[in-house]
Amino acid sequence: MFTLSPETTDDLWEVEGLYDLCFAPGREALSSYRLRDGVPPVASLSRVARGDQGILGGAIRYWPVRIRADRVLLLGPVAVHPTAQGEGLGGALIRDSLDQASAEGWARVLLVGDAPYYKRFGFTKLNGVEMPPPTNPDRVLGLELQQGAWDGLTGHVERDA
Repeated sequence: MFTLSPETTDDLWEVEGLYDLCFAPGREALSSYRLRDGVPPVASLSRVARGDQGILGGAIRYWPVRIRADRVLLLGPVAVHPTAQGEGLGGALIRDSLDQASAEGWARVLLVGDAPYYKRFGFTKLNGVEMPPPTNPDRVLGLELQQGAWDGLTGHVERDA
């Protein structure tokens, strides 16, 4: 059994360790990390999942970015410890944080990921939204939290300064 709660400053190094464990070396060289550099995550949406004994099982973070003048949430990274994978923990983190993002009035969410996995949460391929290179455009996915939020919104994804 896992409990989801907001990430705190006390969780920082443990969460970073989980990301190091779950992702390939050099993960910080990815284009999405350039958008995050020097920008704090959206604290109210960043979550951790802990087991009954307080051991970290998963984490998710979101970052504000912009396309033209419009603010967009960038989902990621989301990670689940290898010993807890396949138990639905990643899905729980995503659903819980998306519900919170919607409640806070965010209109849209962007991510770079595998469409077959993320389509169950409502994400679809975005056309005309360009992540910094090198990013495979087929992996640029979006979700509307408000009807029509992605209508006509195209352009380069930029840091939220």
